[in-house]
Amino acid sequence: MSEDVKKEEPAEKPAEDAAKTAESSKLPEEPNEEKSAAEAPEKPAQQPDWKDLYTRLLADFDNFKKRTARDREDTYRYAEADILKDILPTVDNLALALEKATGDKGADDPFVKGVRLVLDALLKTLKEHGAEPFDSVGNTLDTERMEAIAHLPHPSIEEGKVSNEAKRGWTLKGKVLRAAQVVVSSGKPK
Repeated sequence: MSEDVKKEEPAEKPAEDAAKTAESSKLPEEPNEEKSAAEAPEKPAQQPDWKDLYTRLLADFDNFKKRTARDREDTYRYAEADILKDILPTVDNLALALEKATGDKGADDPFVKGVRLVLDALLKTLKEHGAEPFDSVGNTLDTERMEAIAHLPHPSIEEGKVSNEAKRGWTLKGKVLRAAQVVVSSGKPK
């Protein structure tokens, strides 16, 4: 009997090998979506990194505070810009009146002295609020601070330099309040 058992063993092994070969030679089955979802091991939901979220939220809030403080400061700093822009034409008119009256009546005329006092007081007030005029005649055209309204020849000013100023330019605390309107030289007349 022991020989029968030994004989059966080799007979069983080829059968097992045949079964394994048959299984491996089968065409792969179409994956069943329902089966895949059910068979897939459930992953535990990832917990957020609370320390990282807190750090990011704190940084966002800090940036928000800085931005609002900067905006508030700019609002206060440049709040007077609109009214100062509205006053500048009056300053221009007073300067023209003074220029014309000085030529016609002389600098000692009481009217000329009165206009000069008013213009000086207005210029002093503008300066106290941070508004200052800037000179442009003789300088190279700066498109950030000047607006060219003409390009004309000039006997003594080289090409590309400002030869005349139609309206004076103004800055408010370093920022351009009103660009100067200028005439740019095209060189010597031909």
